[in-house]
Amino acid sequence: MAKILVVDDEKDIVRVLVKLLSGHGHDVATAADGFEAIAEARASRPDAIILDLNLPAMDGFEVCRRLKRDAATGGIPILMMTAAYLRLEDAGDAGGSGPDAFVVKPFLREVIVHNVERLLSG
Repeated sequence: MAKILVVDDEKDIVRVLVKLLSGHGHDVATAADGFEAIAEARASRPDAIILDLNLPAMDGFEVCRRLKRDAATGGIPILMMTAAYLRLEDAGDAGGSGPDAFVVKPFLREVIVHNVERLLSG
């Protein structure tokens, strides 16, 4: 069982992901914005993070950059969710501070599970 942090301001998405991941045996924590996500990641050190791109106050790319550059959270794999297709430059690694994988909303549940399991296996 892994600890997964789900970060999204859409309550319905969070509810679906919590149910899906819990059903696969994972312990799931949640955050509704970037600042809360960073605080939760530092406090609980999840095994993986599912992070929405469009968050209030701080977008997912900035959250990802801050987490990846922090020694305490830099090794946590991040799956970024976005409602829009990205340009190749935007999806790039950004010097090691970008997400480890992307999923486009609306997503298939199987795609989320597959990507989380892949990131957890390392």
